[in-house]
Amino acid sequence: MVSTLPTVPAICKLPRSLHLVLLAMLVMPATNLALAGSCKATIYLTFDTGSQSQAELIAATLRQHQIKATFFLANEKTVQGDYSLDMSWSPYWKKLAEEGHAFGSHTFDHVYVVGDLPDGRIAVKPQFGAQAGKTLQWTAQEYCQELRRVDQRFFAMTGKKLDPFWRAPGGKTTPNLLKAGQACAYQHVGWAPAGFSGDELPSEKFSNPMLLKRALDRLRDGDIFMAHLGIWSRKQPWAPENLEPLINGLKQKSFCFATLREHPAYQNLHQRKK
Repeated sequence: MVSTLPTVPAICKLPRSLHLVLLAMLVMPATNLALAGSCKATIYLTFDTGSQSQAELIAATLRQHQIKATFFLANEKTVQGDYSLDMSWSPYWKKLAEEGHAFGSHTFDHVYVVGDLPDGRIAVKPQFGAQAGKTLQWTAQEYCQELRRVDQRFFAMTGKKLDPFWRAPGGKTTPNLLKAGQACAYQHVGWAPAGFSGDELPSEKFSNPMLLKRALDRLRDGDIFMAHLGIWSRKQPWAPENLEPLINGLKQKSFCFATLREHPAYQNLHQRKK
């Protein structure tokens, strides 16, 4: 194919404001030039806290590709022996916040919902914290306080507030649970069926190549993709082998990436009540 870009001498005759743009196009690698302006669809990458074994790798990979994602935070035990919302993780979260990523609550103690109760309360079971493993009965206000605990800790670590959305552990919700979140101005965010990374599944049955192929074959425009910053139980971690090939494969299909702040369902959320 014959290039239609102007030669360097021709560029010199153009207005000065166009010089740098056209010169950059002349030296841009062909692969990048082909991708320029070719975004035809959007994927929303989201990551929930976990063992944090892949946290640094995921952050570095997003940084390398200049991709912004959304993180849902809970105070989970990490491979370092601390917890993901301890102040020891402040530099990590602060850097991500400064880079423009979005953040939501995942409940402070990674609280699973058990079910709705007849009196309007909610049966829940925290995975961590002083009440770990116990089935508790919470009011909507108590659940709201649990969501806000993450916001308070995030502000202490980064000086920034969470975005007005949350994700229930396991993605499991009930009518009362959703009402509790809405009552304190958090909107729940799940993920697309094709957006389940499978990083929680046993690698003996669901290999990384299988999960990668499934994602690349099934993801569509507007889908929310979910993975974790590390899973204790999976023997073959998902991120080191799959994250970059997933990003590159989606780019080749003309996908771009954005945070949930840009998602049509969440971009116009009103400011949370203080």
